[in-house]
Amino acid sequence: MASFSLALGTATKNRDNKIIEAFFPTPTLNPADALVDAIAAIVDYKEGNQAIEVTAAQCADLAAAFSTAGEEASANFATKAAASEQPLVVVILATDEAPASVAEGFLKLQLISHRLVKPHGVVLDGIFGLLHNIAWTNQGPIDLPELAERQMEARLNGETITVDCVDKFPKMVDYVVPTGVRIADTSRVRLGAHVGEGTTVMHEGFINFNAGTTGVSMVEGRISAGVVVGNGSDIGGGASIMGTLSGGGKVVVSIGENSLLGANAGLGFPMGDRCTIESGLYVTAGSKVRMLDKSGQEVEVVKARDLAGVSDLLFRRNSMTGQIECLANKSAVELNSELHSNN
Repeated sequence: MASFSLALGTATKNRDNKIIEAFFPTPTLNPADALVDAIAAIVDYKEGNQAIEVTAAQCADLAAAFSTAGEEASANFATKAAASEQPLVVVILATDEAPASVAEGFLKLQLISHRLVKPHGVVLDGIFGLLHNIAWTNQGPIDLPELAERQMEARLNGETITVDCVDKFPKMVDYVVPTGVRIADTSRVRLGAHVGEGTTVMHEGFINFNAGTTGVSMVEGRISAGVVVGNGSDIGGGASIMGTLSGGGKVVVSIGENSLLGANAGLGFPMGDRCTIESGLYVTAGSKVRMLDKSGQEVEVVKARDLAGVSDLLFRRNSMTGQIECLANKSAVELNSELHSNN
């Protein structure tokens, strides 16, 4: 049976015996039909998209099925899971549809962070309503209604529970650390971020879920949900890119390759390759832009959305009139290769 994705992982349950998060160390995209059939027989899978709890006793058979299919990393995990007391779950996604369970949602976020799919490469509709607000602590994820009791129990045992954040999305590196990246403050990159190889995220940089970079990039500003930044582009300190959440609209804002969003600048429309927005300038889709020719004479006035995807543009603010101007960009951004050799 052809399937979209398959994964074996561990889960955390709340006191109502409901799964509140799941960790999949080796998810598989487009698994072989024979593997799906073998796993389905072991876990009694029928059809459609399912998250199925499995027992430690089933892990030996699961390991054998993964090994036969050449999925050695998954086979090793299944073997080790046989000795675990942690709840275990198999997720089989026959098709790419809106997630219907917490385990399905966490699998899809991890598919993105493992770089198996790019942002917008999976359906995440409804994921906010699906996931729980969780206290992410030094003792693992805790459902919020249980936090006060757990804190009290810890104190009575001479321990302290440290709460790193309260959110529906954990930090990415607690689940996935992609190769070839540097992240100065790991709390600022959410699970479901796509961090391209060679990307550096500085202390004030931020990458939301279902967003990120495709290759070498310097991220010192904010990459909001849904935003994709192309290879070789630089998001300057304090810069911000409008996402599609919180009333941001349906247009997917993106940045092409070898482009620069200057320090404290902002972007609200899809920008092409080799473009620059000067520091401190925020250009929204509705911003009026004076188009200039090579001699600096005005050709026409357009809205920035009319320039969506156009390459080789430089956006600046006229210091005398305050008007936004646009002219041909004479040079592409060149990032320091030594900074992005993240071995």
